Amino acid sequence: MKNRVVITGIGALSPIGNDAHTTFENAVNGVNGIAPITRIEHDDMAVKVAGELKDFNIEDHMPLKEARRMDRFTQYAVVAAREALKDSKLEITDDNSDRVGVWIGSGIGGIESFENAHQTLVDKGPRRVSPFFVPMLIPDMAAGQVSIDLGAKGPNGCTVTACATGTNSIGDAARMIQYGDADVMIAGGTEAPITRLSIAGFTSNRALSTNEDPETACRPYQEGRDGFVMGEGAGVVVLENLDHALARGAHIYAEVVGYGNNGDAHHITAPAPNGEGGVRTMKMALKDAGIEADKIDYLNAHGTSTPIGDEYEALAIKATFGEHAENLLVSSTKSMTGHLLGATGAIETIITALSIETGKIAPTIHQEDEHAFGLNFVPNKSVEREIEYAMTNSLGFGGHNAVLILKKYSE
Repeated sequence: MKNRVVITGIGALSPIGNDAHTTFENAVNGVNGIAPITRIEHDDMAVKVAGELKDFNIEDHMPLKEARRMDRFTQYAVVAAREALKDSKLEITDDNSDRVGVWIGSGIGGIESFENAHQTLVDKGPRRVSPFFVPMLIPDMAAGQVSIDLGAKGPNGCTVTACATGTNSIGDAARMIQYGDADVMIAGGTEAPITRLSIAGFTSNRALSTNEDPETACRPYQEGRDGFVMGEGAGVVVLENLDHALARGAHIYAEVVGYGNNGDAHHITAPAPNGEGGVRTMKMALKDAGIEADKIDYLNAHGTSTPIGDEYEALAIKATFGEHAENLLVSSTKSMTGHLLGATGAIETIITALSIETGKIAPTIHQEDEHAFGLNFVPNKSVEREIEYAMTNSLGFGGHNAVLILKKYSE
């Protein structure tokens, strides 16, 4: 029998909050985290808005000398992981450290460090490239630095599946606990993609919105949507073997009961026709959870605000849930945070877990048609509803699909 896995700690940095609970409360209150870009020069760029962190200073969390040896995506992961561990009230000691693992992914890793190092190479030559460049660049360094920072010596790794990274990371980490490889996993995703090169690349493949209005640029499932809005941040959860959590009296936010993970085998950026890959992934997660589709009360959708992506996900939801799709409550919290790429699934898992705990469901803001595509959206204002099971979707470039099902904890 597989071990049961529960969420006992949460940590987040997002465009709508510099901790997990603030992020959730602002999501419930419909706070828009999308604003004009401030971090980079963008006068010559078509994209003018993004979901940047607000009032965040890394020196509040670590010495500047230490921070300068990490790319921004790794800094975010360390801060969120510290918060999650503190929230869990778990102490990592010499006696348990080899049973506590870290699995934190990133979609593109240290792209800011890549750009800076390349400019140094061009301007000053190879001898001036920093010896910290490679450790700052590689996507696995977030997990590596978190394990060093917290002293976690168990399974350690990094999932890289584009926009599905955070969800895959949590699902993969949960499996390690289910099969006994660890008692605790610190898992999630992190991303710092707001750079000139990154935005130029996503703009060139027509993925990003060129709408300059922060109030309408990100409008999942609505007419006039023209692409996603890039965001940044990190989401980290502490996953724990249920027996281990109960033995130490841990607070349990939700139980991880279902995980689906597959590929479209179709196209490098476009989803499979009619979202058939998403259908298979949602059904995999339902099978893993051992429940029928009508048991799901709330779905935190991928909902990126891209024309074809939203349409195909909606078709996939209808194909998976059938008649229940008319009653299933659906929202896209990316309408407030933007798309945090490799971090987005982890942030949305945290929001989903807190929705289960509190009974508060965050809305999709900027929504005029609450029944778009025949689905039952939560438009503009939150609702309160008892939730037993909730699902969260992540669908990434390369055809990577990941779905988690969380359940209200009960003995």
